[in-house]
Amino acid sequence: MSDGTDLRAEFLLDPDVTFLNHGSFGACPRAVFERYQEWQRELERQPVLFLARRVEGLLGEARSALGTYVGADPEDLVFVPNATTGVNIAAWPLGLQSGDEVLTTNLEYGALDLTWKHVCHDFGARYVRTSIPLPLADEEDVVETIWAAVTARTRVLFLSHHTSASALTLPVAALCRRARERGIVTVVDGAHIPGHLPLDLRALDVDFYAANCHKWLGAPKGAGFLYVRRELQHDVHPLVFSWGYASEKPTFVERHEKQGTRDPSAYLTVPFAIEWQRTHGWDTVRERCHELARRAASELGLAALVPDERHDLYGQMVALRLPNDAPADLKERLYDDHRIEIPVSDTEAGRLIRASFQGYNDEGDLQRLKAGLNALL
Repeated sequence: MSDGTDLRAEFLLDPDVTFLNHGSFGACPRAVFERYQEWQRELERQPVLFLARRVEGLLGEARSALGTYVGADPEDLVFVPNATTGVNIAAWPLGLQSGDEVLTTNLEYGALDLTWKHVCHDFGARYVRTSIPLPLADEEDVVETIWAAVTARTRVLFLSHHTSASALTLPVAALCRRARERGIVTVVDGAHIPGHLPLDLRALDVDFYAANCHKWLGAPKGAGFLYVRRELQHDVHPLVFSWGYASEKPTFVERHEKQGTRDPSAYLTVPFAIEWQRTHGWDTVRERCHELARRAASELGLAALVPDERHDLYGQMVALRLPNDAPADLKERLYDDHRIEIPVSDTEAGRLIRASFQGYNDEGDLQRLKAGLNALL
């Protein structure tokens, strides 16, 4: 199994920084970034040919490759810049009314909490955040905790497939099944899933699923997608109304693809990113990175959010609780004094430090983090 040193040169990251924050914005492999630049140069050589005559077919091919990868028909997918955009698109056509409730957890991404609060305010609905007890040890307990907050007014269930700050995999499949039986619409934020954890949208049976390709899949920044269940698509509109509405009955894909002049290069690079990981044995890489995350949970001397025997509840990144006397500027001192890039966040679960391990990380990175924390805590 690769120890990471042979993959480090494949990335453009600063070699002087121990980069343990892949989860925030991702990092693009050198070869994938070069393919991205090739698409941009091709666009600039013949802009009219590219954007007026070729782009529809090229985007169709890219959606087809992505659909195969995530287990969805390409006609049910549209490219968006990021998962946040996808959730915003999904939030508006839900038919919320005064008194309706959107149910979620206290572990969601802050930007999307803001999205739902804004949408609910406009429609007179309520955004209900139910607390998930931590440490997390039993998926069924999570299902029951969330479901106990369902009321007769619950219209939408919004969940992260894998949470951001707390780095936990939630049992969205079981909750999607219950919601479908109850007639509740499901919207899932899969920002951390493609390239990180297995995804089969057909099996998940979700209504709306938004995800990033620029994080764990290694595509360029600005590449994400939104999946919408076929029977819901006629009411789902982009945030920009443009040439996608020129025909009398535009399709879901047409409405979202034809939005004026845009650079589609990041979207077109997604199939190359998928293939790049396949040729580099990424299943094995993910196993090695997960083991580094598990060791971080057990060796750094910090409280984990899941017991060691349930390390299946996270993937290549793990969040740990910091002690109450940890320096307020711990993140800055880790970077300034030790050249370690890693996020620290204040959450309802406490003050957390989150370590991400991607293919370019190795044993040395874990040991440098351990030394830095020992020096500062």
